[in-house]
Amino acid sequence: MNETQSYLTEVHCLECGHSMPYRPDLDFCEACNAAWLDARYDYSRAADLWRPGLPGRHVSLWRYRALLPPVPEEFRISMGEGNTPLIRATKLQASLGHPAIFIKDERQMPTNSFKDRQGSLAISVLKQRGVTECVLASTGNAAVAYAAYAACADIKLWVFLTSLVPPEKMREVALYGAEVVKVTGTYDEAKKIAANFARRRNLHLDRGAKAIAGKESMKTLAFEIAEQLARAQGNHTPWQAPDWYIQAVSGGIGPLGVLKGFTELYEMGLTDRIPKIGVIQTSGCAPMVRAMALDREQAEPVIPQSRIVVLSTGDPGLAYTLLYRAQKENGGAMLSVTDEEAFAAMRWLARTQGISVEPATAVAFAGLRKLVAGGTIRNEETVVVNCSGHTFPVEKHIMDDQMVLDMKLSQQAKSKEQGLTEALRRLEEQITSVLVIDDNPLDRLLVKRVLQSNKPYRVFEAGSGPEGLEVAETRAPDLIILDLNMPDMDGFTVLDRLKANPDTAAIPVVVVSAKELTPNEKSRLTGKIASIWQKGAFSANTLLQHLVKTIQTGTPSTAGSDVINALQTLDRSIHKIVIVDDTPADIRRLRRFLEARRKYQIFEANSGQEGLAVIKAQRPDLIILDLSMPDMDGLEVLDTIKLEPDLRRIPIIILSGEELSAEQWQRLDDETTDILPKEEITPETLASHVDRKLS
Repeated sequence: MNETQSYLTEVHCLECGHSMPYRPDLDFCEACNAAWLDARYDYSRAADLWRPGLPGRHVSLWRYRALLPPVPEEFRISMGEGNTPLIRATKLQASLGHPAIFIKDERQMPTNSFKDRQGSLAISVLKQRGVTECVLASTGNAAVAYAAYAACADIKLWVFLTSLVPPEKMREVALYGAEVVKVTGTYDEAKKIAANFARRRNLHLDRGAKAIAGKESMKTLAFEIAEQLARAQGNHTPWQAPDWYIQAVSGGIGPLGVLKGFTELYEMGLTDRIPKIGVIQTSGCAPMVRAMALDREQAEPVIPQSRIVVLSTGDPGLAYTLLYRAQKENGGAMLSVTDEEAFAAMRWLARTQGISVEPATAVAFAGLRKLVAGGTIRNEETVVVNCSGHTFPVEKHIMDDQMVLDMKLSQQAKSKEQGLTEALRRLEEQITSVLVIDDNPLDRLLVKRVLQSNKPYRVFEAGSGPEGLEVAETRAPDLIILDLNMPDMDGFTVLDRLKANPDTAAIPVVVVSAKELTPNEKSRLTGKIASIWQKGAFSANTLLQHLVKTIQTGTPSTAGSDVINALQTLDRSIHKIVIVDDTPADIRRLRRFLEARRKYQIFEANSGQEGLAVIKAQRPDLIILDLSMPDMDGLEVLDTIKLEPDLRRIPIIILSGEELSAEQWQRLDDETTDILPKEEITPETLASHVDRKLS
């Protein structure tokens, strides 16, 4: 078996039962479009390979690559995850009067939790797929893990956390460079908002336990335990399963993966049992425990009331159903403990065994005490407890005050949908960021106050040219305000380097200068900036109007024309383009891509009706039209255009974020119309379509 070989044979839909070939980009069932997918392998070949054990193989998560999705080595993102210690807890054994208690110490992982297994495999698969931006909703530990691995993979990560997540954990996520969005609401609401955000911006959404990589990564916990337990108990075979595996549970991805791993070992004939799974939840958020007590196969969602935020999944969905069926078949337990019992278990574990854990992990140990004391775990049974998660204190002064985007759901909205729409609109404004590069801190403060007096923009500051270049590359702001007169590296040099860097070349730049520019200096700025302003020669309100317009459109507005030096006159041969799209962020992105190549007159409309009005008024050379809009969709706009003799020959590029139906394809079958899927939009693909249509 070579380094990249996997014995994965097919993917099985857990909802409809359909089987299909594996692809790294397979997110939904090809038959029913469900997201709950499960990988299947050639277990006979894997059993032959693993039966003698895995001596000499590198000790990491990838040690078990035969039963993991295939990821070529060049795409694997690894920081030494896996191979965490299995500790015999002799002091706990004495305290509880039980002879065989082991702790799987996942605190030794790169970010101190078992979610690093998920982060490593999931981010590796995204790297393999070519994904550059990802959205994740989390209760805490997965956010930290994904942020670390995404940083290694150069993948931009958007993390949606509830406002109850401790600030220290939010700062840790932000420390890795992830964009943190704090949602004032439940975790389940944060998941819905993250899904809507990903859909609006056409970004990849991590689906946790539903996705193939999530469950498969957690199997490695079972494989490691089986190898380590066999050695610890002097077993004559390389693999040994415990009688019990106990874990504190939120959404259920951990026990689901561990259960699958042990089931695969058993079905391959490498172990003689499938462990009973002990699912422990906090009583303030225990939908699984409640459903099991009523012997129901589906759990009713609950509103979390626990202070232990990491365990706050109120709606476990199919994860509970799968664990319920496993308990019916193999035995096990689901029980809840109070927050106070968890805090007491924290102290007991630290003082008895010398192990310090976060409250979520203490929930598992509080459950262990109950299961042993109540006789559910028998004296002759071997127990393994997952010990994961230890908050890393990122001090407040390390991160700036804009590390978190605050998103509040409106309590006055007439419906949840309206509240969500309004929250997403406000988030779009908060996502908008401005970088001010100026060596004078008072001038930077003035611009920041002017901007934030109007909208909740994030304003980043840089006091020198080199610092500004670094912030521009890492933060990718929507607008840069640049002072020309700075020591060490002046604004002209900064501008040249910004435009030479493909990652920053399309960011509009507004220059603020304290002196009159010479003709030579003006020529150095020609074609590179949105406008020039002279310090002291404009009012705050005039500057604000111009900056807001520039942020919205990526080009200068007519506001404050008395103080804007026009460096280029409009060439009448410049093509007119109208962009019709209800998502402002998408319009900004299209503008940047277009104007990074050449000058266009670009007009925008945020709805179908507005788009028709702009098209009729401007008679553009090209229309870029989004299909999915609320009041009047793109097909309706297209039909109206085709009825107008003066408009019907205007070439159109249709943007689609979803698979088109046969009827839609038929309606779009026209020589004047190109179709460009949103997921395929790059500067190069857009330029190719635009050039073809304008030629």
